[in-house]
Amino acid sequence: MSGPNGDPNISADDGIINDDDEFDDEEEYEAINSMLDQINSYLDDLEERNDSLNGKLHELMESNRQARLEFRAQLLGTPTQEEQCPADQDSSCPDKEDLEKDDGDEK
Repeated sequence: MSGPNGDPNISADDGIINDDDEFDDEEEYEAINSMLDQINSYLDDLEERNDSLNGKLHELMESNRQARLEFRAQLLGTPTQEEQCPADQDSSCPDKEDLEKDDGDEK
């Protein structure tokens, strides 16, 4: 009988052919799993940095909006929104959205 590769007198039952593929597959899966864990860790770090930058951007935009309102008030000689409206903002005070719409009209 010929062997698995056509070699004469070699059979799979002789113990010459080992099932090392089973161990190679297991090692390969472990390596892939390790790489996926590392990628997941990098993605988590990237998401955390993105969230942090997004929060800082919103803070910067808000402070920029406040600075523009104060600068406009100085130019026009009118009181700032904080001076006009108390922190609890009564119904006669313009909403934040209304002020942003006004900002868009001037550009």
